[in-house]
Amino acid sequence: MITPRVVVTGVGAVTPVGFGIDATWQSILQGVSGANCITAFDTEGFDVRFACEVKDFEPTDHIDRKLAKHLDRFVQFALVAARMAVQDAGLEVTEELAPQVGVVIGSGIGGMTTWEKQHTNLIEKGPNRVSPYLIPMMISDMAAGIVSIEVGGRGPNMSIVTACASGSNAIGEAVEMIRRGSAPIIISGGAEATITPISVAGFASMKALSARNDDPLQASRPFDRTRDGFVMGEGSGIVVLEEYEHAKARGAKIYGEILGYGATGDAYHMTAPDPEGRGARAAMEAALRQAKLAPEQISYINAHGTSTPANDKIETLAVKQAFGDVAYRIPMSSTKSMTGHLLGAGGAIELIFCMLAMRDSIVPATINYSEPDPECDLDYVPNTPREQAINICMSNSFGFGGHNASLIVGKV
Repeated sequence: MITPRVVVTGVGAVTPVGFGIDATWQSILQGVSGANCITAFDTEGFDVRFACEVKDFEPTDHIDRKLAKHLDRFVQFALVAARMAVQDAGLEVTEELAPQVGVVIGSGIGGMTTWEKQHTNLIEKGPNRVSPYLIPMMISDMAAGIVSIEVGGRGPNMSIVTACASGSNAIGEAVEMIRRGSAPIIISGGAEATITPISVAGFASMKALSARNDDPLQASRPFDRTRDGFVMGEGSGIVVLEEYEHAKARGAKIYGEILGYGATGDAYHMTAPDPEGRGARAAMEAALRQAKLAPEQISYINAHGTSTPANDKIETLAVKQAFGDVAYRIPMSSTKSMTGHLLGAGGAIELIFCMLAMRDSIVPATINYSEPDPECDLDYVPNTPREQAINICMSNSFGFGGHNASLIVGKV
C-alpha cells in the first residue's frame, strides 16, 4: 500500500512582527524584533514588563463585531490566520467537499485572557456577573471549533494541547490523519494569546522569562552566552494540508511536502528538559526515519531555540547526538529571536518559515547573537540571513511536560 503524500497548499499568519505572511517574512529577513513594553495591561510592580505583542490588531477589522465579542483573543488570531491560509490555498469548501475538510489546531494554554477577565468579575462583582460565554471562550479546542464553523469543514475536528509543542504536534497528527485516509484536506496549526498579568507573573516567577526590561529588542538571544530566558509572544500560524494527488488535481500551488514527523516524551520533569536530550534526540531521529532521510540531507534546522539557558544547551546537545558530525555543517537558527516564543503557536509559524526559506533560498538569522557559548557550538546563522539553496528543513518544538515534536518539510 502506497502511503499518501501530504503537502502544504496555503499558509496564514498573525505574528508580533507582521500581519500576514508577506509582512511577517519580510520582518524576519530584516531581523526585526517584535519585543517592546507591554501595552495590554499596567506592568507596574512586575519583574518582567515587556513581550512580543501582536500590534494594532483590532478584531472587528477582520471579524463580525458580534462574533468577535464572543471569541477569546487566541481564537481571533486563529480565525484570521485560517482565513488567510484558506484564501492562499484557493480552497472553496463546497457542500460536497465539506465532509472531507478537517481542522486540527493546537494551543498550549487557550483562553487565558477570558479566564482572567471573568475571574476578576467573579471576585469583584459576584458569580452572577460571570459571562455565560466564559467556558466556550476559554477552552483550548475552540480555535479548531470556530475555524471549522467558519470554513464549513465537517471532517475530523480537534485540538492538540502539548504546551510549546502544540502547533507542531497538531500539524504532525493532521498529516497522519491524511495519510490514513481520514480526510484529504486538514486546516492545521497553532494559536496563542497569553500576554496577561497572571501569565507573565507566572512565567516570571519560575524564572523562565528574560528580565532585560531596559533592552527588550535584544532580550531574546538564543544560543548566546548571555541569554537569560524567553520573551513571551502571541499570534497564530495556520497551514492548509492536502493529500498530494488531491492538490495536484485542483491545480493548487504547493509550498512543500511534509516528509517526516517525530513525537516523543522525556518522562523526566514537569518543566525542565531531559539534561541528556534523549527525548529531543529521539523525536528528530523518528522524523528522519519516517522521511527515510540521512542526516546530511537536511539543509536547515529551525531550532526550538527559546533563549533559556537549559533549553538551548540541551537542544544543541540533542542535535549533535542525532546528526553526529553533520550537525556542525547544518545551519540552525532560531526565529524566536525575533518573534519571541509564541508557545503553542510557535511550531506552526516556524514550519511556515521553513517553507519560505526553501522558496526563497535563504536561511533566516538568529539575531542578538554576540557572545558564543562553549556549550552551544553549532552554526546558528548569527545576525544576518544567509543565501543558500535549501531543499529539506527540520523544525523542532519542545514543551513543558516533556513533549517533543520534530517536523521535516521538503521541496516538491
